Amino acid sequence: MTGAAPIIVTALFGRQDQAWFDVLRREHYPPERNMLPAHLTLFHHLPPGVAEELKQRLSSETRGVRAPRAKVTGLVSLGGGVAYRIEAPELSAIRAGLCEAFSGMLMPQDAGRWWPHVTVQNKVTPSLAMVVLGALSRDFRPREVEIAGLASWWYRGGPWEPHSRHMFA
Repeated sequence: MTGAAPIIVTALFGRQDQAWFDVLRREHYPPERNMLPAHLTLFHHLPPGVAEELKQRLSSETRGVRAPRAKVTGLVSLGGGVAYRIEAPELSAIRAGLCEAFSGMLMPQDAGRWWPHVTVQNKVTPSLAMVVLGALSRDFRPREVEIAGLASWWYRGGPWEPHSRHMFA
């Protein structure tokens, strides 16, 4: 399906890391709200008019380029949920370049400071979120994760529709 809709940009995890995050998300996210795989969002809302330029820029950032390093460094309370904090300086640099390219078109959420994370629980009571945060924190160990590529998605109110996919070398 084509047509005007906002575009979301995410980093793609390697198969094993995606599976790990997805298991956590299935265990802790309210099932009726869990419509998406676990994801690391770079941009929440780019205008549809940048679709072709975005494809070109994402392709340029990934084609023949070694994957950026990334590490899960801790857990974070979202109040009504829990997320894993991600440190990825090279991915942050890619995002900064895209911010510059699309600077006049960014929503406030995307124009502000980027906080890379993967949400594994959301839209629950704060007390339940604290229980899950405590349980996940007990066994937490920092770990490297593979960033395999970048993707863009059309957002039409439900599950995201693929727009483009670009893999690192």
